[in-house]
Amino acid sequence: MQVEVLTAAAFSAFGDVVEIAGSTAITINQGFAQKYVDQAKVDVQLENGEINISLFSANPRPSPVAIALMERHPLGSQLFMPLQNRPWLVLVCADPKDYSSYRLFKATGQQGVNYHRNVWHHPLLVHDADSRFIIVDRQGPGNNLEEIWLDKVFHLPSAS
Repeated sequence: MQVEVLTAAAFSAFGDVVEIAGSTAITINQGFAQKYVDQAKVDVQLENGEINISLFSANPRPSPVAIALMERHPLGSQLFMPLQNRPWLVLVCADPKDYSSYRLFKATGQQGVNYHRNVWHHPLLVHDADSRFIIVDRQGPGNNLEEIWLDKVFHLPSAS
């Protein structure tokens, strides 16, 4: 598996890339701020869900990073936006049992991702201790987490 640069085009099958680069700005606040709209489509309404905003603090996993499980959220999207300018990794797949469907992206510390509903992804993969993120996802009735433990553990490439 090769590490890919995270771009909106490369990631479009899995969700949205949230970033200023390439976005159109609207000048607001008497010209003192720029607003970049339509960054992600937050999807939380199934089964009367509501938007939830959380803060996460993540730490790196032991190297080499072992991939033993994947998860998805059947009732809503899930957005991760880093609060520090630190690169991080995004691992997604079409089918957790099909190794050839896995894609590994390197995100800059200025890029977030919004996983579409039902997209298989790995929990946060960061390089630095106390890597903080804002999370926008669903809260409410119903089970919005499905995890699958893999039959065979694999490791991420060390160059990641």
